[in-house]
Order: sequence, then C-alpha cells, then structure tokens
Amino acid sequence: MSSAKKPLSVATRLSSETRQTQIIETVIALAAKHSPAQITTQEIADVIGVTQGALFRHFPNKESIWLAAIEWVENELLTTLEAAAKQAANPIDGLRQVFFSHVDFVIARPGVPRLIFNELQQPADSAIKAAVRKLLQRYRRLISGLIVAAAAGNEINRNVNVSAAATLFLGSIQGLVMQSMLADNVQAMHQTAEQIFPLVLHSLKESQ
Repeated sequence: MSSAKKPLSVATRLSSETRQTQIIETVIALAAKHSPAQITTQEIADVIGVTQGALFRHFPNKESIWLAAIEWVENELLTTLEAAAKQAANPIDGLRQVFFSHVDFVIARPGVPRLIFNELQQPADSAIKAAVRKLLQRYRRLISGLIVAAAAGNEINRNVNVSAAATLFLGSIQGLVMQSMLADNVQAMHQTAEQIFPLVLHSLKESQ
C-alpha cells in the first residue's frame, strides 16, 4: 500500500499574501457589479471557493478587508501613475500620461471608484477614510510636482496657483469617473477623456 501523500489542494497551497490579494481583487470585482455596502464576507468566500472561516484566517473582519483593498488600490494606482509620469517626455506629457493612465485603470477596475465613493459617504471617520485621504494626498503631490515643473519650464502659466490647478486636475478625473458611473458606461471614459484633457491643459496655460 503506497504511503505517498496526496498533493495539497490549490486552496491549501496558496500563501497568505496570495490569498489576501485574491480576496481584495474579489471585493473590487464584486464592487463593479453592485453596491460595496451590500457585499458580504460570505459572498466573497463563495466566489473564491472557501469557507467564511477560511476568509477570516486572513482578515479578522470585514472592515480589515476594505482597508486592505484601499491600501492595495493606493499601491497599484499610484505605482502606475508614478511610472507613467517618470516615462513622460516633459511635465505636460506627464500630466497627460497620468490623466489617461488613471482613466485606463478605472476602465480595467470599475469597482475601485465605487469602493472609494462608498467609503467617503460614511459619516464617521475611520481607518478606511484615513487610507483614502492618504491615497489622495500622495496623488496630489504627484500632480503638484508636475504642475510646478511645467510652470518652471514655461509650458503653462508661471503664476499658476498650484493648489487650485491640482484640484482642477483631480476634480476633472473624479467628475469624469462619476459621470461614467451614472451613465453606466465606464468603457466610454477614454473617448470622453480625450475631449476633457485639452480643456484642463488650456485652463492651466491661461490661468492667472
């Protein structure tokens, strides 16, 4: 009689870090289909194919899953945007690359803005809201740096209000995302962005 051990199942073989990433990606995928507030840990476990108890071996509760998801978004989104800015030919191209990289990120992961907007609607402060603020602060520093560099190189108005310009840039993307979600047509974002970005750039060049 053979004493060879049976191979471990795929679920058993997955490392904790891999399983955590799988859980986070499942949450984001589910958020693209319905309200994040309605997503349950049981639903997440069912999609992955594990028990709810197995889910809680990686995260102690639902809030910790949502917090990890926001932190994952910060890392993935900002790493993508920072790389796009770094590879740009000049600061203006950097702003364009960041703008469209963000749009493409949302098109590929429509659950991300739904997850973030859902958390921002909550009245109480929380670790999750703090994580969203951290994400936006890091994003704002990236944009502000590009605006300062563009102004120094006379690519836009040298006297541009950097804080206001960064708000305009971020607000344009957020508005575009919101409108696409309301229209239930995230896939059309890139085409609309092609019309919006020149207006943003014009505003930066003409601002006093």
